[in-house]
Amino acid sequence: MPNFASLLIGNKIFKDFSMDWINDLLWGEGIGHSILLLSFVIAAGIQLGKIKVFGISLGITLVLFVGIILGHFGFTVNHNVIHFFKEFGLILFVYSVGMQVGPGFFSSFRQGGITLNMLACGIVFLGVATALVLHFVTGIPMPTMVGILSGAVTNTPGLGAAQQAYSDMYGVSDNTIALGYAVAYPLGVIGIILSIIFVRYVFRVNFDKENDDLNKEDASHTNEAKPISLVVKNPAVFGKTVGELSGLMDHLDFVISRVWRNDNKQIEIASAGTILNEDDKIFVITTDQDAESVKTFIGEEIDMERKQWIRMESQFINRRILITKPELNGKKLGQLKLRKLYGINITRINRAGVDLVATPGLTLQVGDRVNVVGTETAVSNVEKVLGNSMKRLNEPNLITIFIGIALGIVLGSIPITFPGIPQPVKLGLAGGPLIVAILISRFGYRYKLVTYTTQSANLMLREIGITLFLACVGISAGDGFVDTIVNNGGFAWIGYGFIITTVPLLIIGCVGRYFYKINYFTLMGLIAGSTTDPPALAYSNATAGNDAPSVGYATVYPLTMFVDAAYAGDSGAAEIIRNAQEIFANAITFSIQLLDVQQIVFYGSMFENHHFFDSLQKMLVKKIDGNYKENFYKVVPSDMNLDLRAAPILVVSSFFGEGGHRNY
Repeated sequence: MPNFASLLIGNKIFKDFSMDWINDLLWGEGIGHSILLLSFVIAAGIQLGKIKVFGISLGITLVLFVGIILGHFGFTVNHNVIHFFKEFGLILFVYSVGMQVGPGFFSSFRQGGITLNMLACGIVFLGVATALVLHFVTGIPMPTMVGILSGAVTNTPGLGAAQQAYSDMYGVSDNTIALGYAVAYPLGVIGIILSIIFVRYVFRVNFDKENDDLNKEDASHTNEAKPISLVVKNPAVFGKTVGELSGLMDHLDFVISRVWRNDNKQIEIASAGTILNEDDKIFVITTDQDAESVKTFIGEEIDMERKQWIRMESQFINRRILITKPELNGKKLGQLKLRKLYGINITRINRAGVDLVATPGLTLQVGDRVNVVGTETAVSNVEKVLGNSMKRLNEPNLITIFIGIALGIVLGSIPITFPGIPQPVKLGLAGGPLIVAILISRFGYRYKLVTYTTQSANLMLREIGITLFLACVGISAGDGFVDTIVNNGGFAWIGYGFIITTVPLLIIGCVGRYFYKINYFTLMGLIAGSTTDPPALAYSNATAGNDAPSVGYATVYPLTMFVDAAYAGDSGAAEIIRNAQEIFANAITFSIQLLDVQQIVFYGSMFENHHFFDSLQKMLVKKIDGNYKENFYKVVPSDMNLDLRAAPILVVSSFFGEGGHRNY
């Protein structure tokens, strides 16, 4: 039996060991610590997001603020680990959004995409203009203001572009860019959401009415099915078969589903060989666009509801069958010859909640619901051909997802050069996967890719992605967040960021709603997309309860991301600095010519930056005509006193970037 002393020693070792593993788990940098911290931040943020204040909740946006709080109190994650989780989360989120909106994206873009993109660019331009005004009014250095601008519009690619542009120009980094971003970002998210809410209450938006208007517009699908009942009255049609009639009107999208014989009062399924006679009633599936032409050619429309056609035909059944066989993906409906082989009729195909006319040229996709009319035996046989296996649909198509992500990363990494922009622009890890997801979901069937994903699976990927992204951004911003606010003028930066966020959004939001009559749900996506803000999109989706915000977001995101990055990057902040240098050089040249000075003294820390001073000096050499002494340009350190007795000397204390605009 062990003695008392050995028991005490063992107990002490056990305690030390226990405290070590707890300390590593809570304060270390291992994978276990990282996942634990991220999980806690996400769970706490989601729970707090359920709390409503005045009937309004911020939802998963609270994950960001929980991360900031924990980051402030010293909870950190290894830099490489948190960077991976942040980027991977963002990729999952935007890819899921792209897969969701892809089928209706192009038709939506054709219908109203130009207007949405112009309004989104207006938001970006107004944001940049507001930042410039604040820079000249407040004297905040341009690099810091660009960081505040990037945070205010929650544009991470813009932050990266600004940091890279500054580094390329001066050879050094400026921490105030990242600090400005971190301070302005949280209230930027809030400002975007508040702007959305403000527009809602100013225009007294009724969600039910907006839903009805959205359904009536039907802008996303010009091929949506419309059932009509007709009486054959055109003598030119008498005695013609359905096949002959289709040939005469091959430029129109329509399907004759059933025929009610005038002579025997019986209903039969229409086939290519079915002969149409005078006063026969026919049930036609067509589109809004072609409905009038079909009526004009065949006869008169009658008031006969769809259920009447079903109730009168006891020998036929009407069933929706799921296409679940991968080999059917990308095939045209006419290639299957289902009507000829099985004696059935396919009238409509439901895709993503929208009924499409079942024309022979319509391309099938896995997940489509085919409306089949025929006898019980015939429909059962067709069911075997199409699949109709819910189990197969519930299986995730991971190959397509990861192929899409891989292609998206490749696309986002390609440098794209634009005229007038010295540095190439990239779509980035958000823009690339988003665009590829849209393309794959719309055109993937052509390459035998099964793009179908259940709504629940898509939502799961989307929510995991956005919460990981928000948690990582919050934890990263938490370190030094309070210190920046309290000791480095952060309170003012927050206010400036809020102004940059809200002013453009409120102006364009009201313009879009009042003058362009944009649906509120689409406007929500426009506001979120123009600021490339995933949290605002998540809030919009949760509020709307439909895909309209996601479609609006995806419509404007690519262009605004380009513009944001360009203005925050080399063509924005850096170009503004270059323009300021040019103005400054012109002022100096004019002063030299006017006063005939013998020496220029540059006084201030800005001019101690060799990269900046060399660039300015090159401009002056080109502008100043004449031979001057070697020491014509002189830089005096900012901590030295100046002797201004020698004249004439042009002394420049500061021009921009140091909190003031004093010229001596």
